[in-house]
Amino acid sequence: MTPMFRTSTQAEIYTMLDWAAAEGWNPGIDDASVFFQTDMHGFFVAELDGAIVAAISVVNHNDDMAFLGLYLCGPMYRGKGIGYGLWKYALAHAGPRTVGLDGVKEQQANYARSGFTLAGASTRMQGCIPQVLTDDIRPINYELDVEVITQLDGAANGYARDAFLSGWTNDTDERKTLVYETNGTVTGFATIRRCKSGHKVGPVIAPNSDIALKLLSAAAKHMSAHQVIIDMTDGQPQFKDQLITFGFEPIFETARMYRGTPPKKNATLFAIATMELG
Repeated sequence: MTPMFRTSTQAEIYTMLDWAAAEGWNPGIDDASVFFQTDMHGFFVAELDGAIVAAISVVNHNDDMAFLGLYLCGPMYRGKGIGYGLWKYALAHAGPRTVGLDGVKEQQANYARSGFTLAGASTRMQGCIPQVLTDDIRPINYELDVEVITQLDGAANGYARDAFLSGWTNDTDERKTLVYETNGTVTGFATIRRCKSGHKVGPVIAPNSDIALKLLSAAAKHMSAHQVIIDMTDGQPQFKDQLITFGFEPIFETARMYRGTPPKKNATLFAIATMELG
């Protein structure tokens, strides 16, 4: 049979994340609701004989930028062109936007054939966070802080993603955000969320690596997380050295690739929010 490609339902995003968990990607407990809120038309499935056999997301963050993730195909259906057919179908959703992704090493050549070029890397680190002084860090007051953290996130990543930030930084039982203040002005923030296994912290946006470490420690303490996972960006060697000093170890690395003009991030980005949506 010929597979049918279509936009997924919200319930099917939960299925995608279950598949991602089975692959060892360890998504957050309540990621699905934020993902759907960001772009309800940005998730796609391939259906064959009434069953979903492949999935992908191409989430439009704004008029210029999209992010690709959750590219999954059932083992029995790989090598049959189904995944690649869905890939092409989903990428059409991005239109002329630049599209980013975090890809595993063995797939980089395939992504390059679709016009994606290497622009950096993300390294997943795991370890027990040290207890450091966390003065000037407090829980987010969403109503007061959302505008400034949206600006900080846009500058750090090089593009605006207001819909994503409004959901990601709005506290739930499973996800908390803390902000760092310099002379009463918010200059950094970090979000921690409960995952299928343990806790992940991201994004981490800070004026320097010492404050990034403080935010990481405060976030872990806020959620009573002894051990945390962080998807740190390249270009922050001092921060990486600090984590290694405290016993953090790399789990794996992905390539940050873009189709189109890469966004110009600044030096305040220490960890991405999620490898699925950037």
